[in-house]
Order: sequence, then structure tokens, then C-alpha cells
Amino acid sequence: MYEAHAGIVGTVITNPIKRTTPSGEEVLSFRMASNSRRQDRATGEWLDGGTLYLTVTCWRRLVTGVGASIMRGDPIIAYGQLRTNEYTTRDGVERADLEMRASAVGPDLARCIVKFDRPKTIELDITSVDNDATADSSAERGREQEPVAV
Repeated sequence: MYEAHAGIVGTVITNPIKRTTPSGEEVLSFRMASNSRRQDRATGEWLDGGTLYLTVTCWRRLVTGVGASIMRGDPIIAYGQLRTNEYTTRDGVERADLEMRASAVGPDLARCIVKFDRPKTIELDITSVDNDATADSSAERGREQEPVAV
């Protein structure tokens, strides 16, 4: 068994699919593509290189976050353990696919803007309360904080 960890920057090319294993654990997977580009110094043109395709698999807490956030066409950064899956097709052709067991998946903020959906929190003031405090400031201390768009 080998453990090669890597971060891959790319684009989601299939909608994520969630399934349940026979043991009852949820798993979510999708395909992504990472394209290489370079600029030709002589002409200044951007040239496309090869494309790396891989299947990204998400387990446990990552299933909920990725399932609610990521869809086909999204620019992402995925980090996790890489492995190859070697198999033989029905036609007898041997193939190998690259797979990643993700430990982190997120948007590529160089190519998109994201607004976080944060749960509301109650702001607690643990300092001593002054007896002369106005009703407005007392109400303000216990007020729920609105989510902040980032």
C-alpha cells in the first residue's frame, strides 16, 4: 500500500453522486479534470497541454459539505490520497483509472467568488454588567449575530 497525497486544481466534470455502502456509510463521488496551460514566450499565446482526469471520493463529514456545495462546472481544489484502480473491461482491455480519496475539497477562489452560509450564533458578553447600562445596550449584548457574506 502506498500513500501519495496531492492537491489538484481543476474543474468538476460530473455532478456528484451520493450512495450508501452495504454497511450504511454514505460516500459521494464525482469526476474532475485538471488542465495544464503554458504561455509561449515567443508568441505570447496560451497553449493547452494535457488533461488529467480523476475520480474524487468523499467520505464521512465531507459528504454533506461537498454534496450541498459542489456541482458540475465548478472550479475546485481537491486534496487527498491518490491511488490507481486497475481493472479489465468486458472486452478484455486492461485499464487504470486515477482516484483520490479526498480529505478536503473547496472552491478555487482564483476562479470564482463564494458566499459562505454560516449558522447564526449568539454573542455572549461575559464581562460584568454595569447597573447603569441602558436597556438598548443590554438588548444589544444578547442579540443574535447575522451571517456575514464573504
